[in-house]
Amino acid sequence: MKGRPPVLFPLFAELETLEGVGPKTAKLFAGLGVEKPRDLLFTLPHSGVDRRPRASIRDYLPPAVATVEVTVGAHFPPLRKGGPYRVMVRDSVTEFQLVFFRAKDDWLQKQLPTGQRRIVSGKLEIFDSIAQIVHPDHILRPEEGADLPAWEPVYPLTAGLTQRSVARAAAAALERAADLAEWIDPALKAREGWPDWAEALRAAHAPASGADMTPTAPARARLAYDELFAHQLTLALARATLRRGKGRASRGTGDLQRKVLESLPYSPTGAQTRTLAEIAADMASDRRMNRLLQGDVGAGKTLVAFLALLVAVEAGGQGAMMAPTEILARQHLESLTPLAEAAGIRIELLTGRDKGSDRAAKLAALAEGQIDVLVGTHAIFQKDVNFHDLRLAVVDEQHRFGVAQRMELGAKGQAADVLVMTATPIPRSLALAQYGDMDISLLDEKPAGRQPVRTALVSTGRIDEVVDHLRRAVAEGRQAYWVCPLVEESEVLDLTAATERFLMLRAALGEGVVGLVHGQMPPVEKDAAMAAFAAGRSKVLVATTVIEVGVNVPNASIMVIERAEIFGLAQLHQLRGRVGRGAAESTCLLLYQPPLGGTAERRLQLLRETEDGFRIAEEDLAIRGAGDMIGTAQSGLPRFRIADLERQAALLAVAQSDARALLAVDPSLTGPRGQAARVLLWLMEQDRAIRLISVG
Repeated sequence: MKGRPPVLFPLFAELETLEGVGPKTAKLFAGLGVEKPRDLLFTLPHSGVDRRPRASIRDYLPPAVATVEVTVGAHFPPLRKGGPYRVMVRDSVTEFQLVFFRAKDDWLQKQLPTGQRRIVSGKLEIFDSIAQIVHPDHILRPEEGADLPAWEPVYPLTAGLTQRSVARAAAAALERAADLAEWIDPALKAREGWPDWAEALRAAHAPASGADMTPTAPARARLAYDELFAHQLTLALARATLRRGKGRASRGTGDLQRKVLESLPYSPTGAQTRTLAEIAADMASDRRMNRLLQGDVGAGKTLVAFLALLVAVEAGGQGAMMAPTEILARQHLESLTPLAEAAGIRIELLTGRDKGSDRAAKLAALAEGQIDVLVGTHAIFQKDVNFHDLRLAVVDEQHRFGVAQRMELGAKGQAADVLVMTATPIPRSLALAQYGDMDISLLDEKPAGRQPVRTALVSTGRIDEVVDHLRRAVAEGRQAYWVCPLVEESEVLDLTAATERFLMLRAALGEGVVGLVHGQMPPVEKDAAMAAFAAGRSKVLVATTVIEVGVNVPNASIMVIERAEIFGLAQLHQLRGRVGRGAAESTCLLLYQPPLGGTAERRLQLLRETEDGFRIAEEDLAIRGAGDMIGTAQSGLPRFRIADLERQAALLAVAQSDARALLAVDPSLTGPRGQAARVLLWLMEQDRAIRLISVG
């Protein structure tokens, strides 16, 4: 793949090469994320102003944008410095004023000569029962009236940029958009009635009505599709590259898996059996596995992952399981150790805390193949960690992990298979955008015997009753979590809030009953507090959201979430999933501060109604939007300029199947449509995809 195609050079030039854009304006544009002409093409108007002329201002209901032809009357300069300059004008029916502040008299005399006709357009308002337009947006001679668009697009702005400067720069960028060869499947394009690329851009920048600004308008839908298609093509290339790079089949004998299943007091669910079969089939093929195991809280992902690790061991290799935090890694080790003993294999933990001779001994055992399964944090990635024969890498809690790290982990083994687990139910549209390079297995059943969690909303005014309820529960030998809110993103304030709550509960419930865990603690103390709670030495654990992911204490049957209204739905669902793991009936109390806003109320009510994580996730997406939902900064979620993941999920699904179909018939993108798709990848700055093609 040689460099960027020359046809795109003008779009990737400096912004200052556009007429009317100087260094100062270019700096302002950077505030909008616009750094070259190409970015301007994809910065579309977000709304429009109706500038169609009418006979008189009487035809408008102020405040409204009015466009009328007038005869200019008398000028009234300001009586005091800084006062308003007024110009009387008359349309075909009535008289009104144009008002200016800090405008030069001679300029106004030239713009609005008394006795002449002018077209004025601007916001009409009534002030002291007088109709007026302050600083009209347009003042034109009648013969220039045709220059005023009937529907004027409104672009996003940043401080210092005007509509006029953005519109002018966008028009200059449009002149550089050449006609490009078509990368969209011809049948799809015809079915949707989409215009060609350059034509779509021109139409999107010159909407004729509100209907032209909707995501379904043909020009906009086509441009959104281009973004989604380029993104899905990148993911499909990553997937193809990963699969091409395999060359090892891991076939299990089933012996170790059978030992583990026989040791369990229950049988796996149908969903567990099905997903394990999907994983084992991937591992047995000579292509590389890149699969996402998605299951709701408590659906039993850990067992499936462990059985998959046993397939690797049965095939003569090793497995690794990686967790995002040390607490979670230790927890995995605890829950997997009895299973490993049943299977008769050696499992070890490696974290950043391992030092000196201990660490050296583990690394030696690993390199010699004496350790079958290694559990750890990203310490597993370090240069000096060498496996004897890594066949399967399991990554827990995916969304802290981008595509690049997935590839890195896979590189540790001789092209190891990769299985990613997430307990965050992700709506299908986001799963496609974020994990389009992966195959997806769904755990959509809960194991028998999981108790439903009773969820109640309680106002913070009744906090004393909640403390009384806890006192009784503790006396009965039960345990509870108390989650404190995140205060204004400040760890210092979070700490204060959690510490104050800890002191209050300790005073109410007695010494030694209440533990505290927060993000600022040294890891050793954090682990000690968690361990004391898990062992039942402390009965109530006050925590910030560190416990959201993965902590497993079956005896804990009460979850109190303070200021629940400021948490996201997915987070509340995750926190609630920490209880209901044992035999006791469990309760989740959502403490909220009244009055509740509409959105917050909708969120909390939904949680009360359902424990279905996928339904909650769809709703969360509708309420919050995609970037917010996974925290765009660390989500690996693309930032689209035009496409809208929430509203265009169906378009995304089409883009995915189309991208995979194109690569199936033209894997190196050398055919006519493939060549056009390469230009699209350059245009959309999908450099990673371009590198993957050149590697391929």
